[in-house]
Amino acid sequence: MIAVDGFDYEAALAACARGEHAALRRIYDQDSRRLLGVALRIVRRRQVAEEVLHDAFLNIWTKAGSFDPARGAGRGWIYSVVRNQALSLVRSSERELPADEAMLDEFEAHASGGAGLDDAIALRQDMGRLHDCLVGLDAGKRDSILFAYVDGCSHSEIAERLQSPLGTVKAWIRRGLSALRECMG
Repeated sequence: MIAVDGFDYEAALAACARGEHAALRRIYDQDSRRLLGVALRIVRRRQVAEEVLHDAFLNIWTKAGSFDPARGAGRGWIYSVVRNQALSLVRSSERELPADEAMLDEFEAHASGGAGLDDAIALRQDMGRLHDCLVGLDAGKRDSILFAYVDGCSHSEIAERLQSPLGTVKAWIRRGLSALRECMG
């Protein structure tokens, strides 16, 4: 199946499967901007979306031989590789506890004997509880809180990033912090 603009995705994928680097470059030149947009809508940060796109193109290169034109269009397969790469990253990052340098330095100071191993373990447990509480919040509240307290964004910047009204963002932060206090007990 050939796209409206005349690009043959299936032939390009077959060429990738044969090890032709130029074919991967043609796919990149053809669709990288749109694919970056797909990744950006999922991960919401340009630098992360660029990393997703890089990793997705590595997957396209290594897995091009598994593409079966009988099961669907080449373009759809390429887009699904990018989408799946972005979703995998989002899912894996939900299990991670975001930490800034100050938090890591404090943890190292505790762990290196400054306050003792017991304090370091307690800090680690608190960080784990905070992570679990954050995961329990709905996406709007969690993202608003993380943008405010981790990225240092103003309410207006958060509203712009989340494409939500300013009042909604303020309510999400207020309600989210209340839920976190309750969860942390």
